[in-house]
Amino acid sequence: MIELELPYPPSVNHYWRRVGARTLISRGGRAFRDAVCAILAARRVRPLDGALAVSIELFPPDQRRRDVDNAMKSLLDALAHGGAYHDDSQVARLTIQRRGVVPGGKVRVRLETHRDE
Repeated sequence: MIELELPYPPSVNHYWRRVGARTLISRGGRAFRDAVCAILAARRVRPLDGALAVSIELFPPDQRRRDVDNAMKSLLDALAHGGAYHDDSQVARLTIQRRGVVPGGKVRVRLETHRDE
């Protein structure tokens, strides 16, 4: 099991940028991904194998309306890129819960082996 506290992720609406015919990760998206990678490296996280259950608590930075699902793409991609697991396809169960506002925002993530119920 891995438990992490991470910065609040950019929404999918701000994660991608079009440059001509190419679609790229935005500057903010790259900064978020780099921050997650640094946290995983500092914790010496090794990739989990097999099916995973991922539990996420979102603590938004302010009272603005946000769709909880818009934060998932950048968060799950950053966790895979940083080596918490091999690929997003390993996520068999995903639980997301919005919590209270925290200045600057944050996310708590718990990754564990998924057991069929």
